Amino acid sequence: MEITNIETFIVDAGWRPWTLVKVETDDGITGWGECSASSTPRGVTGTIEDLKPLLVGRDPNAFEMLYWDMFRATRQSPGGLAARAIAGVETAILDIKAKALGISVAELFGGPTRDKVRVYWSHCGPNRARIPELLGVSPLRTMDDIHNLGKEVVARGFTALKTQIVMPGDPATVHNTGSTGTGGATDQVVSTSMLGHIETLIGTFRDAVGPDVDINLDLNFNYKPESCMRIAKMLEQFDMLWLELDMHNPESVRQIKESTDTKICSGETLYYMREYLPYFDLHAADVFAVDVGWNGFSQAKKVGDLAEVYQHNVAPHNYYSYLSAFIHANWCATLPNVRIFELDIDDVPWREELATSAPEIIDGYMTIPAGPGWGADVNEEVARAHPWTH
Repeated sequence: MEITNIETFIVDAGWRPWTLVKVETDDGITGWGECSASSTPRGVTGTIEDLKPLLVGRDPNAFEMLYWDMFRATRQSPGGLAARAIAGVETAILDIKAKALGISVAELFGGPTRDKVRVYWSHCGPNRARIPELLGVSPLRTMDDIHNLGKEVVARGFTALKTQIVMPGDPATVHNTGSTGTGGATDQVVSTSMLGHIETLIGTFRDAVGPDVDINLDLNFNYKPESCMRIAKMLEQFDMLWLELDMHNPESVRQIKESTDTKICSGETLYYMREYLPYFDLHAADVFAVDVGWNGFSQAKKVGDLAEVYQHNVAPHNYYSYLSAFIHANWCATLPNVRIFELDIDDVPWREELATSAPEIIDGYMTIPAGPGWGADVNEEVARAHPWTH
């Protein structure tokens, strides 16, 4: 079997793009991968184009060797766009190999270790703040709307949610100056008024969902350690599942963790074992997020296994298409140390049409897919019908 062609698709997902990779073979087996990057999708697809001459004509079964060949070819720029490009190709190649064998990717890696995984409703509030019209929901104008959203989470059977710093209003906004590239100062300092707003926001969710539903707050790259510590200390009253933050300094993350009883999650922007290792050595966080679409499946599996050596739980960073959900669910099914699964419940309506299957959610748990490959393919016509043109 040989790779005959590699094609990429950047799909409009309302407020961010999804980057999909299609790998074709001379045996007629097609594999699909995903390596979505919100801010630089064309950089990723351009890198995949640069890698094509290295891959066309090669046997996709030797996925470990193909990974190392792609890594060597991009070694002068490790991580970043190159790693995401490699991940997109590698996940599609693994889809091919598992399909050829008639098994799931989880089975290819020794799974499944579980038949279901607990789900949290991710971007609970932020998506409705950004694109209420596309979602067909009422806008978030007041804290009463936040309260009603919390009630909806419970009514729909979810036992956990994750939000960001949502600012209800007309229109509602999401405070995310650390990641968007525009707006606000670069000092990453939380103001007293913002601290009060966060307290009101999380308190409103807690009142709505009650004591038994877990709440996560994602700060992204918004704040420096001193501000994160202030926020974490204030959040102790709400018994959070975790406070999530991104920081490319393991000592700083550990400083935050040691300052509070609030549990800390970090790591979603890290690549490969070499970047996770200093965080693991310091036990810098309580839970580590891993993005398979940025690391690739085989490398993310190695990160998860290394986390187990250090007695850490991991959680997938997954707010992309349903293909990504199936990829990350297969990853969870190969590991013994998964904390919980991320899934956006509010999303653009064509997400349901883009994949050939949708996740099965029962009582707040996603069923691990059992079909060949990832257990779902991409509807190419839908991908072409919604191109990212921003």
